[in-house]
Amino acid sequence: MTTTLQTNTHEKARALSAGLDMIGRFNAATRQGLADDNILLNLYNLCEQLGVQDKLLHLDSDITITTGIDTGTIVPTAGTIGLVLSNNQDQPVTLASVTPNSNHKPLIIDRMQPSALIIGTLDSVNELIAIDDPLEDVVKLSYYLIADNVTLLVSLDKLLFNSMVSHFAEAYPVTIFTTLDQKDKVCKPFKGENVKAIVTSDRNVLEHLEYGNLSYRDILALDDTAILDLQAEIWGEPEPLANDPSKPTPYPINAFTGLLRQVIEAVAYYAQVPLAMAGQCVLGALAHMGQRFIDAPMGHGHMPASLILITEGESGSGKTQAMGLTHFKIEQHERGQYEQYLTDLDTWEADKAGLKGAELKEYLSNTLKPANPKTVFDDATIEPILDKFVDGEISNASWSTDEAGQFFNGHTMKGDTAGNALGAITKLHSSGRASRQRSQKSAHATPRTDAYDVRLTLLLQGQRVILEPALTDPLMNGQGFLARALIACPEDLRGQRVWDDAKRRRDNPYDNPVLIEYWQRCHSLLDSIPANEPTDAQGQPQRVKMCWQDAQTEQAFYKHMQAIENRQAQGQALEYLKAYASRMAENASRIASLMAFFDGRKAITTDDIKRAFMLVEYSTSERLRYLDATPTGEQNDSEKLSSWLVDKARGKKPPTLNKSFVSQNAPNALRGKKLNSLLDDLESMGHIRLESDGRRRLVLINPKLITDE
Repeated sequence: MTTTLQTNTHEKARALSAGLDMIGRFNAATRQGLADDNILLNLYNLCEQLGVQDKLLHLDSDITITTGIDTGTIVPTAGTIGLVLSNNQDQPVTLASVTPNSNHKPLIIDRMQPSALIIGTLDSVNELIAIDDPLEDVVKLSYYLIADNVTLLVSLDKLLFNSMVSHFAEAYPVTIFTTLDQKDKVCKPFKGENVKAIVTSDRNVLEHLEYGNLSYRDILALDDTAILDLQAEIWGEPEPLANDPSKPTPYPINAFTGLLRQVIEAVAYYAQVPLAMAGQCVLGALAHMGQRFIDAPMGHGHMPASLILITEGESGSGKTQAMGLTHFKIEQHERGQYEQYLTDLDTWEADKAGLKGAELKEYLSNTLKPANPKTVFDDATIEPILDKFVDGEISNASWSTDEAGQFFNGHTMKGDTAGNALGAITKLHSSGRASRQRSQKSAHATPRTDAYDVRLTLLLQGQRVILEPALTDPLMNGQGFLARALIACPEDLRGQRVWDDAKRRRDNPYDNPVLIEYWQRCHSLLDSIPANEPTDAQGQPQRVKMCWQDAQTEQAFYKHMQAIENRQAQGQALEYLKAYASRMAENASRIASLMAFFDGRKAITTDDIKRAFMLVEYSTSERLRYLDATPTGEQNDSEKLSSWLVDKARGKKPPTLNKSFVSQNAPNALRGKKLNSLLDDLESMGHIRLESDGRRRLVLINPKLITDE
């Protein structure tokens, strides 16, 4: 690197020396030598008036180029006028050859060196205005602005204008002119540079001066003139790095594709609820149906595909309507099963009624009493559900309710029983095992105590007044129940919903083709033919073990898992949420498995993994927001690095640092592998840009972050 820098320095010095030698060969132009070219004569008079008459030379011979790729080329300059072009240090570096009384474009001798025809004084007192107008307009503009402490930087070739502006902006603030219709094209190349753009609506600045009889100050004061600081304007506002507990995390709808995404959007539309609420309800439905058929991969084994979903929604916010659509076929199936159960129970009771003695005993021994097939609970306690698992009545269930108070404030979750209940749920969620110890002296005594390979999904939606105490409860956090939950606290749309749109009211969700296709898929999963039932010959659950599509997919999963692990280290974003973070990968595997299964696949793809982690990252952000897990007043690592970069870049024009400098000098706690991740975060939040300049990597800091001290 040192050798490269030295080489570049030597080349620039040699080019500068060659430029000075070339310019020194020629004499200053005279009025007589300008061949009555009015434009050149006016330029000559202007330079003389400004005291810079050495800008025009008489070229009496051809010029041989001595540097760069055109070394040895002879340029036909004899009999032309040379305009001296200088760099941002006001050093002459090359010439532009202009043929008097000709339409030929000026010929730049050395196009490799950024340079300009400087009309005026190059210093920080004058406003430097860069233009690429024809020489005739340059002279006119100069005379109009001569009293406004302006220096013109003239590019005599439009192709060299951008590099010229950037070059001078490294040393001074530079102003450019453009019109509204050309604003984006003209301004974009100078994003983040020390450049100001004067944007006029229709007429350009010269037209305003010529035909509008306006002064430069008048033009700047026009209502339709915009003055843009490109160093700041082009960047946009940097996003806050600290968690804002009042602002919901944007829901990653792109985590869903195909039918599922369309379903979530349709539910959000018809129920007029946030996408997050619709998404949570869809995940709850997928888990209720899918946990019966599949297990999710983890490590060297598999785990249940059940989910625990907690969604905040105030009364009247649409929770019931959203669940009504996502669980429509589940509810229909439950009702059909229950009606069949009542019929079977009546038959069983009728058959039993006429039996006595040995016949009754034989009937009871050989004909089991029908069990209630209910699998969706909304107002139970955990004990009856465990009983049904242990007694073999069901092997899959979900606790799905839009009134979460029935769960969190129920008898089970109060007093001494809460710890046992939470322990039972977490064990069931992790291992699929349900345990129930009951007194053998009670009326409900049974020798059965355990059930294996059973599944329970929880979809709990409730008001903040219910959820807030629960989500901050030490027992619920300590027992690991909340660590396993996927949490959403979306915005409240009440006050924004539309009820008086007749067309919207006529749009019936039960006629919607997307929802109809979704319900058909749900029906096929709920009413599967016996050959597809996930049980073995003894009637025990036998689920499909979902697998990774290939080794690359598996590696992608564990790379995500490793990244989450690293974020739990001291000073990292998840330092104070380790229990929750440790379950993120498990939840991602469960979600990816359910998505693949719903699509009719038995293998999980890399894309499934990527999208599943988007959802657990969303939940984690919501969890951090809800708990405000970062200690009050303490900056997170992204904030610390941003503050350090701003401090080091202060006073630099533009505010730019060499990435190698950042790597070597950033605070110790932010260096190493962590640094690149933090820089990526800052770039995504609009605080910096990472760019390359040859072999150098640069860190450009958003000027809007830098305030004057």
